Amino acid sequence: MVSHALPIEPASRPVRAAIRPPGSKSLTNRALVLAALARGESRLTGVLDSVDTRVMIDSLRRLGRAVDHDPQRSTVQMADRLRHALVSPGGWIHEVALNLENSGTSIRFLTALCTLLPRPWIVRLDGNARMRERPIQPLVDALRQWGADVRCERETGCPPVVVRGGGLPGGEVVVAGDLSSQYLSALLMVAPCAEGDVTVRVAGPLVSRPYVEMTIRVMRDFGATVQEPAENVFHISAGGYQGREYAIEPDASAASYFFAAAAVTGGRVTVEGLSRSSLQGDVRFVEVLEQMGCRAEWGSDSITVHGGPLIGVDVDMNDISDTAQTLAAVAPFAAGPTRIRGVAHMRHKETDRVAALVAELRKLGLEVQEHPDGLTIHPGPMHGASLATYDDHRMAMSFAVLGLRQPGIVIENPACTSKTYPRFFDDLARVCGRAP
Repeated sequence: MVSHALPIEPASRPVRAAIRPPGSKSLTNRALVLAALARGESRLTGVLDSVDTRVMIDSLRRLGRAVDHDPQRSTVQMADRLRHALVSPGGWIHEVALNLENSGTSIRFLTALCTLLPRPWIVRLDGNARMRERPIQPLVDALRQWGADVRCERETGCPPVVVRGGGLPGGEVVVAGDLSSQYLSALLMVAPCAEGDVTVRVAGPLVSRPYVEMTIRVMRDFGATVQEPAENVFHISAGGYQGREYAIEPDASAASYFFAAAAVTGGRVTVEGLSRSSLQGDVRFVEVLEQMGCRAEWGSDSITVHGGPLIGVDVDMNDISDTAQTLAAVAPFAAGPTRIRGVAHMRHKETDRVAALVAELRKLGLEVQEHPDGLTIHPGPMHGASLATYDDHRMAMSFAVLGLRQPGIVIENPACTSKTYPRFFDDLARVCGRAP
């Protein structure tokens, strides 16, 4: 894995390639949680091997789960039910410390999962310095309202979080949805393992709705009964999950960088394993590229993007915010400004992604306006620059795409892509017809 500053070599010709990105991080971590809670054996295929998924797997093992992970074959095998496997003989207190690095899905999903452990268990969930700046209080508040013994150690409402096991009753719980959809997803995934039926209500607006739909579809695949009788009101029947064989799609967020490579070079890229009916809402990034002037072919098991003359767009990316940085790398090559809206919640990700994009795009000589909920990028003459990545994998991958057309781009700390896509730069080189 590249660990130093990395110059990006511009593409010598329009990119023409086909690629199948690794498995979805979002789907992998959801499937791992549900397999851990399920009765019987589960076998997951297409499992992503990255920092975010490794910390999830390591944490499940530390919680007593037998997880057979084969990174070479991209598989995970799990048997038995987590809740039963963790009963401490004699009833003594069992304390566990989990380090989730900067994996938001892992710490939020596992905080909810740990409430299902037997009462003797105490689990402390923590991460790196940035994780200690990422809010988790809305999830803690919802779990406490539900009767769980959960608290943040600090008054900031950020990790570390301490959870005492004891299980969850049925009933109703309310959660805020304006900062992250992961709070809602965490509650939904543990709800079938509560003692009775559960109703989860979202207070206020809900960001990143497609990720919630993804959660519900995976839950149903593992045997849960989930209904939405009114908008953002979810009813989940008690009864748990059933183990199964489950195939994980390629990562649609990762695919966005290769679609963008076709857009900025005027080439053609096919991503295999995705379609319009994908579980992942981020395939809709292709629709944004179509609005900009690209042409797309939607197959039953592939999506192809053909680059073309680009025009600026005004787009609300609330539902697909993980691809907003990718769009910011395409926008400088369009005719006219691009306005990215509805992504205020990006400020609470691996870094403040809105501010980071503005700062780094300005280093290239571009005029960029920062808004509370996004940014506006005005195309213009650019020059090369060394671009900071803020230990954010998506900053590194997005600006690498920009470097396929703009000479002089250097990516600082490219190793941060190991969070979700350890071999990204090798795959990008292959797509461009270069040996990694």
